[in-house]
Amino acid sequence: MAKIIISCAVTGSAHVPSMSDALPLTPQQIADQSIAAAEAGAAILHLHARVPEDGRPTGDPDVYARFLPVIRQATDAVINITTGGAVTMTVAERLAAAARFKPEIASLNMGSINFAFFPAAARIKSWKHPWEEAYVKNSDDYIFRNTFRDIAYILETMADAGTRFEHECYDVGHLYTLAHFLDRGLVKPGFFVQMVFGILGGIGADLDNLMFMKQTCDRLFGKGRYQWSVLAAGRHQMPFLTQAALLGGHVRVGLEDSLFIERGVLAASNAEQVEKIRRILAEMGHEAATPAEAREMLGLKGGDRVEF
Repeated sequence: MAKIIISCAVTGSAHVPSMSDALPLTPQQIADQSIAAAEAGAAILHLHARVPEDGRPTGDPDVYARFLPVIRQATDAVINITTGGAVTMTVAERLAAAARFKPEIASLNMGSINFAFFPAAARIKSWKHPWEEAYVKNSDDYIFRNTFRDIAYILETMADAGTRFEHECYDVGHLYTLAHFLDRGLVKPGFFVQMVFGILGGIGADLDNLMFMKQTCDRLFGKGRYQWSVLAAGRHQMPFLTQAALLGGHVRVGLEDSLFIERGVLAASNAEQVEKIRRILAEMGHEAATPAEAREMLGLKGGDRVEF
């Protein structure tokens, strides 16, 4: 069986500090948890940044500069920098870190959605920082903007950097947007599709939807002409990734996507989730890909060609 790439999304921007003490916020915490996740078997580390003092999402490259070199020096894992940032940021703010550091791979959201997580507010009894409550509750009115012009701007800005993309697709229409940019030549064959399930405002985490998304990819792009991975939010994470692996997909875990390790139990770290999905894969006869194998599968430029 082909090896499976495990990605780990270490901190994200939707979850706030009050939701879990394990969520890494400072550069040191992000570095430590990233390195531990890589040691547990994650071939790719998907990274956001946080304001160290209060955990607020930030796109400031100077904050990234405090943990990217530390991670690179400690592990061979592929470092994936977000261009999604947070729904409250401009596209320029979201792109700033990737444009400066020119990583091997960066995330790229393939369409606009109402990215909502306001129901989580009802489960929080007290807030650690003043910004958190409004940030969560107001997400019923957030539009995560990713227009055709925005996507083209990111692709064109990064065109000479040698950076490839994790194309995040939150719904079926996003696959058709990806096909559009493939037709325009701004996306090259051999690309990496990250199917996202269970985000309120995106496609639901139902097995029929997984099958339909995969079938749509095969129809639009051709079987074997792309790599694909799956992430699922919250309680759907492990069961849905198991289904994806059975179909031959790669998988993504991490505290960005779910704060839990099992029903009602908060994860102690990102590494704990990596270890769990790796055990599940092993039980099915699959082996986790190494960073070198992930680079080969995704056609990446190599860790020696980044600028951090």
